[in-house]
Amino acid sequence: MEKSFQAVYKDGVLRPLESVPLEERQQVTVTISDSAHGSQDLAGYFTPEEWAEAADDDISLDEVRRALSTIPGSLSETVIALRQER
Repeated sequence: MEKSFQAVYKDGVLRPLESVPLEERQQVTVTISDSAHGSQDLAGYFTPEEWAEAADDDISLDEVRRALSTIPGSLSETVIALRQER
């Protein structure tokens, strides 16, 4: 199985930001990519004004989870479709 996901490194532990289908203590190979690459990828999708407005957003994790739960099918397919519309 090969899966890419976002994670946070804190206190010497790499923590996934989403559930991953692994057995307890299962050994895996990890490839690290710094977030600078991801930021560059997103920069072209939003105007500086949109970034500035979003900085003031006060959205809770529960609100994000509720919004994501309404997406039918695969989140990646939805994102790809939205990008193709741009």
